[in-house]
Amino acid sequence: MNKSFLLLLSFVFLVAISSNLSAQGAKVRGYPDKNKSTMPFAVYVENNSKQNHFAPSGWMGDYGDIKLDLVNKENIRSGNSCIKIVYSAKATQGAGWIGIYWQQPPNNWGDRKGGYDLTGAQKLTFWVRGAVGGEKIAEFKVGGISGEFPDSDSASIGPIELTNIWIKYTIDLKGRDLSNIIGGFCFAASKDDNPNGFTMYLDDIIYE
Repeated sequence: MNKSFLLLLSFVFLVAISSNLSAQGAKVRGYPDKNKSTMPFAVYVENNSKQNHFAPSGWMGDYGDIKLDLVNKENIRSGNSCIKIVYSAKATQGAGWIGIYWQQPPNNWGDRKGGYDLTGAQKLTFWVRGAVGGEKIAEFKVGGISGEFPDSDSASIGPIELTNIWIKYTIDLKGRDLSNIIGGFCFAASKDDNPNGFTMYLDDIIYE
């Protein structure tokens, strides 16, 4: 064998080893094999839409203080419905705060494989308003769930004080690792900021 051919064989062998190690690394992290999702990729556009992904299953804090309506017809921004969230601020569980994660699959707190590969998304946009204005939301978030099979990254904005008209907000995702997102959307708010509770509306939550 000539020297050039031996060098070529060595190169092919190193590439094969590198690919195998990368695959093993993915298995160690627990991320399932999945295709990249096509943008735009919706969390919610309207009730029962085939475009919807993730489920609002991850209720946190004083979960007994939350009422969730996915088919609200009041002052819809677009489509046939929007999301309505009523927070009573009664501190039913004694936490003093609430939050909801939209998860894939439902109720996934990083204890099992799931999620979507959202690589290529540059931002998550969503529309939100309060019933009267002045409602204070501590954080809107993408990702951040830990566990054995965690979200691959996270990004957030907040605090935000709502108005009583629809406003579009953006969570910047440029440079984030979106290869495994199980917590597609999240919000959190506190009793201290909202002693009388609030009513909030959400619509058109979309990765772009």
